[in-house]
Amino acid sequence: MNKTQHYIQGQWQSGNGEGIPVFDSITGEHFTSTTVEGLDVPSILQYGREKGNVLRKMTFQQRGNMLKSLALYLEKRKQAFYEISYRTGATKRDSWVDIEGGFGNLFANASLRKLFPNQTYHVEGDPIDLSRGGRFMAHHIMVPREGVAVHINAFNFPVWGMLEKCAVNWMAGMPAVVLPAPQTAYLTEAVVREIIASGILPEGSLQLISGTAKNILDTVHSQDVVTFTGSAKIGRILKNHPQLTAESVPFTMEADSLNAAILGKDAVPGTPEFDLFVKEVRNEMTTKCGQKCTAIRRIIVPQDLIEDVQFALAKQLDKVTIGDPRLREVRMGSLVNDAQRNSVKEQVEKIAQTAEMVYGNFNDFEALGADSQKGAFMKPILMREDNPLKNENAHVTEAFGPVSTLMPYDTLEDAITLAKMGKGSLVSSIITNDDKIATEYAVNAASHHGRILILNRESAKQSTGHGSPLPGLIHGGPGRAGGGEEMGGMRGIKHYLQRCAIQGSPTTLTAVTGMYQPKADYKESPKHPFAYHWEDIKPGMSLKTHNRTITDTDIVNFGNITWDHFYAHTDITSLDGSIFEKRTAHGYFIISMAAGLFVYPNKGPVAANYGLEEIRFLRPIYDGDTLYVRLTCKQKVDRDSRGTEHPSGIVKWYVEIFDTNVDSANAILPADAEKEDPLVCIATILTMVEKKQEVFTEMTNETIQSCLNTLSEESKPAWGMMTPQHMLEHLEYTYKIASGDIQDFEIATPEKYLDITHDSLYNFKKFPQNSRFPQLEKDTLAALQHPDLETAKAKFLEQRFKYLAFFKENPDAILKNLVFGELNKYESYLLERKHLNHHFEQFDLIKKR
Repeated sequence: MNKTQHYIQGQWQSGNGEGIPVFDSITGEHFTSTTVEGLDVPSILQYGREKGNVLRKMTFQQRGNMLKSLALYLEKRKQAFYEISYRTGATKRDSWVDIEGGFGNLFANASLRKLFPNQTYHVEGDPIDLSRGGRFMAHHIMVPREGVAVHINAFNFPVWGMLEKCAVNWMAGMPAVVLPAPQTAYLTEAVVREIIASGILPEGSLQLISGTAKNILDTVHSQDVVTFTGSAKIGRILKNHPQLTAESVPFTMEADSLNAAILGKDAVPGTPEFDLFVKEVRNEMTTKCGQKCTAIRRIIVPQDLIEDVQFALAKQLDKVTIGDPRLREVRMGSLVNDAQRNSVKEQVEKIAQTAEMVYGNFNDFEALGADSQKGAFMKPILMREDNPLKNENAHVTEAFGPVSTLMPYDTLEDAITLAKMGKGSLVSSIITNDDKIATEYAVNAASHHGRILILNRESAKQSTGHGSPLPGLIHGGPGRAGGGEEMGGMRGIKHYLQRCAIQGSPTTLTAVTGMYQPKADYKESPKHPFAYHWEDIKPGMSLKTHNRTITDTDIVNFGNITWDHFYAHTDITSLDGSIFEKRTAHGYFIISMAAGLFVYPNKGPVAANYGLEEIRFLRPIYDGDTLYVRLTCKQKVDRDSRGTEHPSGIVKWYVEIFDTNVDSANAILPADAEKEDPLVCIATILTMVEKKQEVFTEMTNETIQSCLNTLSEESKPAWGMMTPQHMLEHLEYTYKIASGDIQDFEIATPEKYLDITHDSLYNFKKFPQNSRFPQLEKDTLAALQHPDLETAKAKFLEQRFKYLAFFKENPDAILKNLVFGELNKYESYLLERKHLNHHFEQFDLIKKR
């Protein structure tokens, strides 16, 4: 019998002994086993801590791009995971939530790299001035914890449960040890095998223990983090483990809960909200066969609508076909195994002590394409509790399957009370088109729920539904739900970082944080900062501009141009009782004037003004005031290029505007203090700055001729089967296309891929080795057109000259290209540079970069 394997300490291995049998949820077949016997758990944890040093040294940008690459890699292999997932009893739709929902977490967390600095640690919040004058200050930094994230997961989401946690700890720079539940660990193993095979993660970033290692918490220490998803009962036991207390190990628990859905009194039969409510409840009862920690367990409806809801829900449940999830007509698969089915029955019997079963049963149903007795099938069961304020069974007992309990309420206050009787849940919903009802419920019920969905006709089409945790929102809840929080965007990542307050001078903290701190020493720029590429700009790099004196005419003209006729700028007879002494310059004129002082007029690496992040006007500016600007690099933020943009990053510039005419700011300083011109305005502006192009050699006439001189009949390709002459004749042919000599062809790239293919010319990525030109036969060399290599060189240069001459005479021309679509002069140059670099590097004619 096969055993589900572990990936630990850099290798795949099996545990000892026969282990725990694992059954196919549909057929009941015993097809694998899990065992952790013989595993050295302390060594596994220590291995992750030591190997995690590589991950910790990566920047947030590198980690984010790593996650994105991994998500793309797994997406291409997802079909194999679906086939395995059917064994868990999940339908294709169920598996989509688990598998592609997991990949979605990788994508979502990868995108958060844009919110973090381009360094290994995070700088949180704003600087804090600890002294009068700003020469002693503090800032919080957050660094990766130097332990491992131990994830103890539930059986119901073997892929999503792993990736929604790992995506977050990897972004934080922390390795993970994952323990999937034995019942479905085989699916987790399949995904981990692909992750390891990809080579995308640094070794040690992910280890897999397939099963329950009961001693996993015995040797965790203070730098580790533990997360648990599963039953509230087991979670409480783990939470009280003495080692967690002794080492103050962070512990996050996400437990099963009695989630509630409330129907607003306005949502009567015939309204869109009534129909939405019924469908939402049906979906949550049947998705994953009800095995979701976010499933609706309590259906709370107005007393006078309970019969309507019961009838409509029964009608919807009648449409749910049960059976082999591989069949297209099947809407609900099975529970994970027979033991789980027995557990659900026991819990239903507890609820039935005061409630009535009004829909479904345990035995009388058909399983399409399967044996209902061999598989862990169960028909949806609807219970009804008519006295929910008195009887608490339905509020404290969770049947982790396709089971939910219907109950009535009289007032919205009663509905809120009933929702709270679950003693804390992951999610609650209220379906109403009355915003007053929605507000009252949300505000008064929020203390007992981690998330509240307000659903109505307006949001329905785009709603992700009651039971869908999203990467940008917290996933957790108070009380029974565990009191923990997972995901939640940046907040989730910070859970795996250690916050530390750093105190010192502004200059020192600028060095520590990588972010310019006000009052820090300036680093005078040898040339204008806008003349530098993104890589060469450093925080603190600064420029002081020349002075400009504001005139009354400036103020009047700006008002006329902008139509900003606020009284302080135009009506000097109305200034009595105001903060203004005389005609005042517009704030936006001051910032515009500042830009005029610091902007670099020449074309350079600064591609665009990207925005204004903050601005403060500290005192009025009047006619006759003389100002100057100090422009300082505050922070750099990496970004992904889009469309027809060259790779670039964002630079945040700290703009300080000083007034040389006013000395009032210095009056309060001690006599021996350094006097400064009064600061009258501060702002943070953003520019998009291009990165250096250091990948490709520029294809000048001299460079090309040097490469041709080096090329000989004996030159061998580093890849592919081209001879030197075939390569030159291929380039000559592409120059014929680029010069307009050949245009009678159809573009080969499919329309849906053409934009992204065309835009790739602007990036600094090389063409992949062995890229195939559409008109070249695969694995076959075309017949040569010229008698020898020297003739081919001459014809190549001749055709290149024609290409250059064509665009000199026709600078606005647009020509077709077989692969990249329509190209203008500049795009043709980009293609030429990439294409020649590709083939000249193929024959070792230029140094590889």
